[in-house]
Amino acid sequence: MAGMATHLITGAGSGIGAAVARRLHERGDELILLARDAGRAKEFAARYPGARTLVGDLSDPDRLSWAFDKQSMPGELDTLLHIAGIVDLGPVGDLRPKTWHQQLNVNLIAPAEITRHVLPQLRASRGHVVFVNSGAGLAAHAEWGAYAASKHGLKALADSLRAEEHANGVRVTSVYPGRTASPMQAKVHSQEGKEYDPSKFIDPESVATTIVMAIDLPADAEVNDLTVRPGK
Repeated sequence: MAGMATHLITGAGSGIGAAVARRLHERGDELILLARDAGRAKEFAARYPGARTLVGDLSDPDRLSWAFDKQSMPGELDTLLHIAGIVDLGPVGDLRPKTWHQQLNVNLIAPAEITRHVLPQLRASRGHVVFVNSGAGLAAHAEWGAYAASKHGLKALADSLRAEEHANGVRVTSVYPGRTASPMQAKVHSQEGKEYDPSKFIDPESVATTIVMAIDLPADAEVNDLTVRPGK
């Protein structure tokens, strides 16, 4: 992508999202960072000088429209990077609707709703939407039912969007990282009752490299699906 690009990023607070945001900020691109509340927005503004923030709670997608209506939305946008996600493990026999709703809201419905709001800008720029999915978006294992369902759904969202927007020149990429060394991974380990050793997992920086590679490809090429696995 030549010249300075504008990116809207969810999940810039930690893990892969923070690595991507830092990388794009350092090279001088324009960032719009989605924050769940005003406090978080202030943190982002301090951490990434010059970045703009947008406040919206992914756990309540029904209210995103209302929140966005009260703020100035980006006039121009080159890429939308959906990196935020939550995980809560448990067997189907124990999971309550609340746990299903939380993961479906943050991991699937909110990305669909944010995409809907900025599609006009992405069509105008012939832009790019990146969904950071998960190995769980391709295969579901015991106790991963709700999370995997949300990520299988995210794959469906990306595939449908790609087919719908291809004629408008909007590119759509799904990235499926294996287990990545991040706060989410630490939570998973505590839920699994296992000790957490970050060195056994993919460095978020390595996933960030693949995401930046995908968005930097010339317009004549599109990475549809990218699986990133631990190299050791």
